[in-house]
Amino acid sequence: MLTDVLRRFNRTYTQRIGVLDESFLGTGRPLAVSRLLFEVGRSPAVSVRALRDRLDLDSGHLSRLLRRLEAEGLVATEPDPGDRRRRVVRLTPAGEAAYDDLERRSEERAAGLVAPLTPRQQERLAEALRTADLLVRAATVRLDEVPTDHPLAREATRRYVAELDARFPDGFDPGGPDAREPGATYVIATSDGEPVAYGGIRPVLDDETAEIKRMWVHADWRGAGLGARMLRHLESLAAAQGHRRVVLDTNGTLREAIAMYERSGYARVERYNDNPYAEAFFAKAL
Repeated sequence: MLTDVLRRFNRTYTQRIGVLDESFLGTGRPLAVSRLLFEVGRSPAVSVRALRDRLDLDSGHLSRLLRRLEAEGLVATEPDPGDRRRRVVRLTPAGEAAYDDLERRSEERAAGLVAPLTPRQQERLAEALRTADLLVRAATVRLDEVPTDHPLAREATRRYVAELDARFPDGFDPGGPDAREPGATYVIATSDGEPVAYGGIRPVLDDETAEIKRMWVHADWRGAGLGARMLRHLESLAAAQGHRRVVLDTNGTLREAIAMYERSGYARVERYNDNPYAEAFFAKAL
């Protein structure tokens, strides 16, 4: 258990922060090349675009790394059968062996580090590393403005609706297709190319006020301050657009969200809309 946590933290740390060792885990390959090998090994075939997003690499650097792995016979790059305009990458048999070797070396390194610890110390270290891993990943999350029909925005909205439907006592039904929201701005937070938080602002009530909508944070990422970061980001966008006040509504079931709003300086106000699911209303001056 602890070795799994330690190995994950080791990979998270080195992927996002990096190390100076030119022979990662003694493989003879530098960190950047090993990172790429790890990422390709996650699935039978992965698109070049997905690799670029996961590793946050520019196209030229990624191409150079892929050429090195191809020269070593570890990966093969070919057209995507579903879309010939795109390329996908897969491990060769030699690449699979190299990937397994990386996993073995990582496991041995982790086991060696924790061997001197007592079971109680291992439990404490595992919990600390889980927290550290989450915070390191949270610190490197990307925030990007996206249209509501962007694939990541649609996926985040789907998860948002599903969670509310599961948590609200009588379920949650958003109704038909989303209505147009003139002047709205939505932001997606991503890690390794996957949505981990979402939210937006739209003008409402008067020219000075913006409403924060669809605040959602992936359950696995709660406790890392990502919700508060998204909230601050949306407030900054509202201020930049000339708004002097933000409002939002929520359901009483979402107690952790209410606590976050109150910690962030929001004050309760009277109902300002006819949302049947809203039970608590907040406002904050910018």
